[in-house]
Amino acid sequence: MLTICETTLQAVREKGESINFDEALALMNLQGHECLELFSIANRVRSKLGDKIDLCSIINAKCGQCPEDCKFCAQSVHNDTEISSHPFLDEEDILNMAFMMQDEGAARFCIVISGTNVENNDFDKILHSIQRIKKETSLSVCTSIGKLTKETAISLKNAGVTRIHHNLETSATYFRNICTTQSYDEKINAVRIAKAAGLEVCCGGIIGMGESVKDCIELAFTLKELDVDSIPINILNPILGTPLENVQPKSPMEILKTIAVFRLILPEKNIRIAGGREKNLRDLQCLSLIAGANGLLLGNYLTTPGRYPKDDIRMIEDLGFTPGGVNV
Repeated sequence: MLTICETTLQAVREKGESINFDEALALMNLQGHECLELFSIANRVRSKLGDKIDLCSIINAKCGQCPEDCKFCAQSVHNDTEISSHPFLDEEDILNMAFMMQDEGAARFCIVISGTNVENNDFDKILHSIQRIKKETSLSVCTSIGKLTKETAISLKNAGVTRIHHNLETSATYFRNICTTQSYDEKINAVRIAKAAGLEVCCGGIIGMGESVKDCIELAFTLKELDVDSIPINILNPILGTPLENVQPKSPMEILKTIAVFRLILPEKNIRIAGGREKNLRDLQCLSLIAGANGLLLGNYLTTPGRYPKDDIRMIEDLGFTPGGVNV
């Protein structure tokens, strides 16, 4: 009798397409040795994209004082955290970070600012910084600036941006438990504006915020419907002073199952493991890359430290993969 993993692999091969919602839910219930079978299936699907691991990096170009009330976020004015806020960084600081991350192995560099709307003066600085990064490095450039309009999206594209980052964070069903100051429709609209402008979209979320397994799967299928290009999977790293500071973390195996199921739902997309991987996956970080992921966020995150890039590069090479960029 075929196991559920063998049945799913057979279906994936025969249909040449992703699994459905019910199959995804069933796979998330696997335990023990069947989890390893699932990872193997996801790795076979991932292998069709090649053995290059997509490496991107970010800079927190404007930190803190965000008016949104996201319960996970250290930068929200609604949360009593101890981060050091700062206004938009000097252009030279942004360029120096871009040079450094290029030297460390990143293929893409994302300028991130806190808040919902970017101020006109800051937007001009972003555009000029993008132009210099494009001129002075070989990096592809991404931005994460909150809400978008058709005009801002086109301006970013004309400056040299190829991809917009805008996370949905979780499912539409669970979103109101995480944020009440913006709507899910607003976030989806930003994704659609970026795509309409001819930009790629990096859009994912955070797992481990108290959502159900069904919520995780719902998020994956929303991303599939939106046809986003890159899916960052963050794992909650509870921050003191936020409403989620005492949330019980997911186990490494639950995280890896989520990665594998996302791969089977989104077989042709870049899936990158981002914030929280060091704390939550611990010694099993390398398994994320043989459970379906084909990308990593290299270096530090917005308000928490990451691993030394050289350690991630060594991990990638030890697995027989090639660090670099995919469709950059």
